[in-house]
Amino acid sequence: MGGGGDGNSFHCYSHEEEEEEEESVDSLFIDHTTREFFDANEGFIDKTWLSSDSSETELVHLRRRKDYEEIMQGYDSFKARVQNLDEAKRKLLSYKPGDWTEEVGGMKINNYDVPKTTSLILLGPRGSGKSSLVNRISRVFEDDSVTSERAQVSYNSSVGHGTLFLNEYMIPSGSTSFCLYDTRSLSENSCDNSEMIKSWMTKGVRHGELVLRDSDSSCVRKLMKCKAQKTCCSKDKRMVNFVILVVNAHSVLKSMSGEDDMQYTRLLEETFSCLYLSCKDDKPVVVCTHGDILSHTDRACVRIHLGELLGIPPAKQIFDIPDKCDPETNLAVVDMLTYSLMHADKNLPGKTRSPHKVLGMLMMIMLVCVCLFAFWSTFHSFKLGHWHATWHLWRNSTACSESPETYHAIPKTESGEAIHIAWHEIRHIWEA
Repeated sequence: MGGGGDGNSFHCYSHEEEEEEEESVDSLFIDHTTREFFDANEGFIDKTWLSSDSSETELVHLRRRKDYEEIMQGYDSFKARVQNLDEAKRKLLSYKPGDWTEEVGGMKINNYDVPKTTSLILLGPRGSGKSSLVNRISRVFEDDSVTSERAQVSYNSSVGHGTLFLNEYMIPSGSTSFCLYDTRSLSENSCDNSEMIKSWMTKGVRHGELVLRDSDSSCVRKLMKCKAQKTCCSKDKRMVNFVILVVNAHSVLKSMSGEDDMQYTRLLEETFSCLYLSCKDDKPVVVCTHGDILSHTDRACVRIHLGELLGIPPAKQIFDIPDKCDPETNLAVVDMLTYSLMHADKNLPGKTRSPHKVLGMLMMIMLVCVCLFAFWSTFHSFKLGHWHATWHLWRNSTACSESPETYHAIPKTESGEAIHIAWHEIRHIWEA
């Protein structure tokens, strides 16, 4: 699925071949212990799995057999659950950020910082199939198999530089409920990955943003900056709400057999252990791609191995999404997105007031108080002055009616100085 291959020839399993292979191998697995199965298929298991302590080994065997049976039953259940695919899709299409937030601990939905769009970020090594997964998910909701692919896919991961910019894809296109972010592939340098992941998880992601690494050569940097000048970058950043780790199942299988000195699985383990990837206690979900070139048994072994390597339940948190256009795969896509969105809503941050916002609110309150005080003062001054003027006019008008020629003195100061007004001369003014 996406990202290109390593040049080896693969056998793509048909439905009939998978059923025949599962009947023979799966019965062998279930009837015998996990150790016997892996011994019969030497190289499918890291020998460090086997403990010298017999009781511990038996517990490991029982756990793996239980996980294997649960995974295989999950594959079978897809066929029965396909009839509920449309209902599951409608549930996702009606999703709004915060819909699945639990009101616990006295917290209400208004106490959470609910984003306008829930952002899911795709991480993975080169050739893991991140861009192909974006296209695969889009086809599930577009209901149009002939629609052109939205994300650029690398046919051969060993050629070119792959994805260099952060790309945002609304699911479905035209919606604003949730989006996927396709990212640059993980580096073989763990320090580069740590800095890159830290920046995305703490500062947010932005569509069209160029992703540079410290280990990039000067030639690569020059080329990338030249490309960046020809593209536009969004001004708004989105905080990451949940992480999806995309892995190539075939590469994991090769690493399990020791063909690449376990470099691939070591990269996955180092990346998954980054503290910035977890949302509180919830670890990222894992998607296995390229399963269409493997049998169900191999895919189950890969999921069990990844579960033990990363410390997550293989049947519930590791999803197998091959590059197939069938109802079972569509249902796996819907299940994976439902899991991701539910845990994104579960871990929404609480609302916090920044110092700038608090200061702004205080200044606004003070401004309102000043305006109210000024209005109150002006109103009462006008009212008091109007009352005094009315009283003096009434008093002088009464005196003038008795003796129009009389000049009345209005005391002005304590020294006795007065202002003399000839009321009979300006009577036409104050009688108007």
